[in-house]
Amino acid sequence: MRRLWEIFFVALKLGCTSFGGPTAHLGYFQQEYVQKRKWLSAHDYGQLVMLSQFLPGPASSQVGMGVGLLRGGVLGSFLSFLGFTLPSVLILILFAYFSKYTEFKMDWIHGLKLVAVAIVAHAIFDMGKKLLSTKWHWLIALLTLITVLTWLNPLAQIVAILIAACLGFQLLKKSDEGNTSKLVHIPISKTTGIVLLVLFFVLLLGLPILAALWHLEWISMIEKFYLAGALVFGGGHVVLPLLETQFVQSGQISTSDFLAGYGMTQAVPGPLFTFAAYIGMVIAGVPGAIIATFAIFLPAFLLVVGALPFWISLSRIARLRGAMAGANAAVVGILAAAFVHPIVTQTIISTLDIFIVAVFLWCLIRWKIQPYLLVLLGIVVGVIFYT
Repeated sequence: MRRLWEIFFVALKLGCTSFGGPTAHLGYFQQEYVQKRKWLSAHDYGQLVMLSQFLPGPASSQVGMGVGLLRGGVLGSFLSFLGFTLPSVLILILFAYFSKYTEFKMDWIHGLKLVAVAIVAHAIFDMGKKLLSTKWHWLIALLTLITVLTWLNPLAQIVAILIAACLGFQLLKKSDEGNTSKLVHIPISKTTGIVLLVLFFVLLLGLPILAALWHLEWISMIEKFYLAGALVFGGGHVVLPLLETQFVQSGQISTSDFLAGYGMTQAVPGPLFTFAAYIGMVIAGVPGAIIATFAIFLPAFLLVVGALPFWISLSRIARLRGAMAGANAAVVGILAAAFVHPIVTQTIISTLDIFIVAVFLWCLIRWKIQPYLLVLLGIVVGVIFYT
């Protein structure tokens, strides 16, 4: 029980401090779960990140669910999700409630975006040291970086990982022999994994049928949010047009309310998929917010928990270690590409920004300051320099 509470409160801390979008979240996770607490190795963390790139849904939330699963079983996975999403869900519910009466000035948030830049840069540097051990690793990471930056398509990441795995199978058979997974026990069986994966497809096919047969608002809401979570690759930004089609064009929420909520979602910590809580709150109050949140994250939960036993087993097969090493190198390249665009290109807008990010990086590398303290420093910087 103590371990489960620890999973929840660590995820809750991350949910309160992880600003900057999914790539930044992965940086915060790497700092907390790998470097500080050593709940899993850099290799195993790379496996989780890689799996999240293959699956539809919110990548960072899926990684958090995977960490919770490995640490505390299915309940640990749920508590990890709950802790990470709870802060932003509560903020967005309150925002939806008060937005009709109050205008929020959020210029100081830019300081937190600069913190995210430093966190991601440090995480990429640390993962690169541990996962890129030969020139072939570096070459694969570089090719992935170039591919993802030049081919602007949600499928680019999946294709890059598959190509990297093929290159790794040929080039890295011997170089990765000692870098095997240190995980001794997967908390769930493959049979349980199959049941969860089957449930994912049953809901995917069955919810539209139920919504067509029974014209109930809550069934329709579950169906729309579940499909959004199940069919979208590329993270929270990609789900925006689908949700706009489902709820704005149907007249359930106005365009101005929709954009206001999405803008607020960019400003709060935690996963972007919690935008669903805002939409649900506007449409049907607190019950709607709860239904929307669980419906949009349910596919991610079923997929990552169902697939993880098979994924880790693959990483332990000696003949596939080279392929997994190549895919891990690709993960570093993908994170580096996301760091360049959109994190740097949409955050660094002045010389002052560059200087502040450099100071934050110095705090991380030289003084090893904890990320949550850096977040507090980012708030102070934002208030002083950007308001």
